[in-house]
Amino acid sequence: MTRKFVYEALPMRVRFGAGSLSTLPEELDQIGLRRVLVLCSPEQEATGRQVAEALGDRSVGVLAEAVMHVPNEVAQRASDEAARVGADGCVAVGGGSAIGLGKAIALKHGLPIVAVPTTYAGSEMTPVWGLTTDGRKETGRDPRVLPRSVVYDPQLTATLPVPMSVTSGINAIAHAVEALYAPDATPIISLMAEEGVRALATALPAIVADGSDREARSNALYGSWLCGACLGATTMSLHHKLCHALGGTLNLPHAQTHTVVLPHALAFNQPAVPDAVAALSRALGGVEDPADRLWEIAGELGAPRTLAELGMKEEDIPRIAEEATSRSYGNPRPIAYDDVTGILYAAWGGQRPSANPVWAGQKQNSPAGA
Repeated sequence: MTRKFVYEALPMRVRFGAGSLSTLPEELDQIGLRRVLVLCSPEQEATGRQVAEALGDRSVGVLAEAVMHVPNEVAQRASDEAARVGADGCVAVGGGSAIGLGKAIALKHGLPIVAVPTTYAGSEMTPVWGLTTDGRKETGRDPRVLPRSVVYDPQLTATLPVPMSVTSGINAIAHAVEALYAPDATPIISLMAEEGVRALATALPAIVADGSDREARSNALYGSWLCGACLGATTMSLHHKLCHALGGTLNLPHAQTHTVVLPHALAFNQPAVPDAVAALSRALGGVEDPADRLWEIAGELGAPRTLAELGMKEEDIPRIAEEATSRSYGNPRPIAYDDVTGILYAAWGGQRPSANPVWAGQKQNSPAGA
């Protein structure tokens, strides 16, 4: 078969390796930044201040207000603060929340971002922004929000708690999974996606066994870089749309939600994407059913497997299904309201993932403890 595709490399500089944080001033020099605002979440404030101290008088402050799903009011306060201190750029330290906040500032003021990831979220590799207003999460793409430079230092992930490491890593795997069957997939991205899944699927069990395993931490961060790059280069479909609806509407935890939803969204799409299934099978060690294997991995690593345990109520299912089907988007298999409802019931109740989750309006069995 003759291939036809368009591949566009994103303009970004990546520095990877243990101890890379010490090179952050050099990265600022590359861009010409002299007054940067350091952004982080309240939980990462100590790391944010460590970065600010290392930058000396180049840092004009630390704003430790980043939270999940980037509420519009938080983004507005951060944008106002960046203007007040006369920042010429931002250094976002942390995961998707901090980097997302930097993107919100870039979207409004055009300030360049240098990202210092401490999780496996992958947001640093994408021109995708997200803002939540009145319980509805809106996303878009804009080249202004793509970080100009990313400093990956595996040492900064050594203190990431093991449970969060697992869900953050599976969140990254979700980026690669959807990239493999995206309508704008390319051979280069498919290679990166397969390698990213392989790296993370190998690293995460090692991290669970020993959270201080330096090689495993490095491999996981390497995998998250590849998976994030895949997300940045392709179109999101069912999995991400479901997670955005769940996060924006119910404020469910980001990485944990991706972890629960991924096997179910993938199982639904697998019949329509044999090439993606083959790539994931190779990446996961030759399994026959990648969706089922990802569901098993989550259980083996102690990750959540039900939306109920994340705080979702059964009566929330119809409005999430309506939100997820209210706008059209690319998906390899046609999807209707009842399909989404079946997927959500399966994910809510912890059923094994299925290509055709049964739902005929009947109440499903409640998960233990729900």
